[in-house]
Amino acid sequence: MQNAKNDILWRVYLLYAGMLLFGFAIIGRIAYIQIYLGEELLAKAAKQELRIFPIDAMRGNILSSDGSLLATTVPVFEVRMDVSSPLIDDQLFNSKVDSLATGLSKILQNKTKSQYLSDLKKARREGNRYFLIKKKVTYAEVKQLRKAPIINKGKYKGGLILIPGNKREKPFKELAHRTIGYENQQEKLFVGIEGAYHEYLKGIDGKQLKRRINNGDWKPLFDENSVEPQNGKDIITTIDVNIQDVAESALRRNLTENQAEQGCAILMEVATGQIVAISNLSLNKKTGLYKETYNYAIAESVEPGSTFKLASIMALLEDKKIHLRDSMNIGSGQMKYFSRTMRDVHSIRNGRITVREAFEKSSNVAISKLVYNAYKEKPEKFIERLYSMSLNIPLNLDIPGEGKPYIKHPSDKKHWYGTSLPWISIGYEITLTPLQILTFYNAVANNGKMVKPQFVKEIRQGNVIIESFEPIVINKSIATQSTIDSVKNLMEGVVERGTAKFLSNSPFKIAGKTGTAQIASGKKGYNKKNYTASFVGYFPAGKPQYSCIVVISNPSAGKIYGGAVSAPVFQEIADKVYATRPGIHDGIAEDKTLLAYIPSVHGACNSNDALRLYQLIGVPASVKTETNEWIQTIPNGKAIAFQKADFDQGTIPNVLGMNAKDAVYLLENLGLKTQIKGKGVVISQSLLPGDTLSKGQKIELNLLSM
Repeated sequence: MQNAKNDILWRVYLLYAGMLLFGFAIIGRIAYIQIYLGEELLAKAAKQELRIFPIDAMRGNILSSDGSLLATTVPVFEVRMDVSSPLIDDQLFNSKVDSLATGLSKILQNKTKSQYLSDLKKARREGNRYFLIKKKVTYAEVKQLRKAPIINKGKYKGGLILIPGNKREKPFKELAHRTIGYENQQEKLFVGIEGAYHEYLKGIDGKQLKRRINNGDWKPLFDENSVEPQNGKDIITTIDVNIQDVAESALRRNLTENQAEQGCAILMEVATGQIVAISNLSLNKKTGLYKETYNYAIAESVEPGSTFKLASIMALLEDKKIHLRDSMNIGSGQMKYFSRTMRDVHSIRNGRITVREAFEKSSNVAISKLVYNAYKEKPEKFIERLYSMSLNIPLNLDIPGEGKPYIKHPSDKKHWYGTSLPWISIGYEITLTPLQILTFYNAVANNGKMVKPQFVKEIRQGNVIIESFEPIVINKSIATQSTIDSVKNLMEGVVERGTAKFLSNSPFKIAGKTGTAQIASGKKGYNKKNYTASFVGYFPAGKPQYSCIVVISNPSAGKIYGGAVSAPVFQEIADKVYATRPGIHDGIAEDKTLLAYIPSVHGACNSNDALRLYQLIGVPASVKTETNEWIQTIPNGKAIAFQKADFDQGTIPNVLGMNAKDAVYLLENLGLKTQIKGKGVVISQSLLPGDTLSKGQKIELNLLSM
């Protein structure tokens, strides 16, 4: 019995000893950690608990030339709540949580009232002090949230936590979408102006210290170590929103009408190269809608077709191979070069035409024959002349993605054929982007000076101009002035007598060239189903201020030619520019008193109307009459004089030459009943001037447009 007791005691003592040793080991380990590892572990804990996070800088705005926002950064917020804040007592929470759930559901519309109510109560039970309500909440929604129950107590007593952020928006939505562009840092995508000027726009991020709390969330600590972000700079573009809207609307309407695949329109300022409007629309076959998904104007190199004939004629003129008055015989409009036959769309009279007619009527046979006969022995001379006009070099645009121009050289034996020379002369076997073609035509309008297309005017920080962009000259002179003058005259002839007669009725003079090019279908070659229709030119022709190109791909509703398909878009854009920019004129002399011809108004007219008319056209008026009375206009060589028109109240007045509005106003004020036929000015009246007037008499006026 005694042995059993001793055995048990021995075991107890052994257990106690073991526990004592284990305790000493723990105490020793604690001492070791405290003394030797304390600082290191405290630093690690602090690092895991505290972390510096970046604060995104506000990205700069992209604005139109008149200051309208094209792309801007709007504030958004991540909204959280300190549901378990000790400043929110149970009585307040329990009495108002139902109303809070109702408000959150109504304002944010991302959860039902019951879902919010359940989530808020659960967060309260679990002691959640960083409960997520919603991400990407707008400023307007935040303003409403501040009025919600509990939250309306303020930042601390209400537990509202707002984490600022931002998102990019385009107020005009699709307008110039691809040119404005976008940036995606995660995928390293930088498109359009957003991409090209990313370094200016992005700003400098700030820094903020945050503490890790429950559920692995991070709560901001607002202390003196925070670094405020520096917002990005603003980019002022050359885009005019109103003209851009017209260009896009006209292009979309034209594409729809002609059932085309895609198209683009570009408007450029002649002297500076500034792009005023640029639209690119492609058909989405699934939706049937036209959207800006690809910057066709900048990126897609295509065979230009007949618009390239301008370069061919210029080469011939520069090398003194032709004169515009020279005549030639093109027969029935066919010409065979080796195994290929060149054809004109329409024959021209008996085949005997001048060089001028060849260009104005866009004869493939005539232009190719002129170039082939002039350069067949040394085709490199023709190509090198084209190179001297900078047609083979990229424009080096600020916006990335420019398509490379391709004009092959005879030294490239692999790709040069016997038929290359004649086909290049009419715009085949070469490729240029629409913007590269426009830049060439713009150089002609600019008297030979080729300037780089530009999309940005200024970079600003607030109201301070950081950098402004002057015109950049690519080529000081692409040709001699005599050649430039000759081809300007030719392009005016295209509109007056040639393939663009559609534009000849414009109130201002337009010069340009049509183009219709067959589209190659890979190895199948060209067919008669796929075409590119284009028109490129400038206005006003007498004093060019704007150049424009319109390119329509694959029109399939019946019309395929540039004069019929693309010219109407050109005219709509030009009309808008002409109507909204009164400074445009067609070479009117600055000294208005030296005008060779001063127009007078036919018949009597209102003095106020006449005065406004002559002020608008810049003719000095000698006014010696009362305002708002009937007058006649008399030119005296240097100005226009107003003379009172006397009407005997008892006789029929003479209204010949007056417009309908003025004639009706005058006659009906005298008590006559008028009936008009036609439009324009009065050419005859049924009651003779000077006859006795009786009130209620009927007078018939015949009108004619003058």
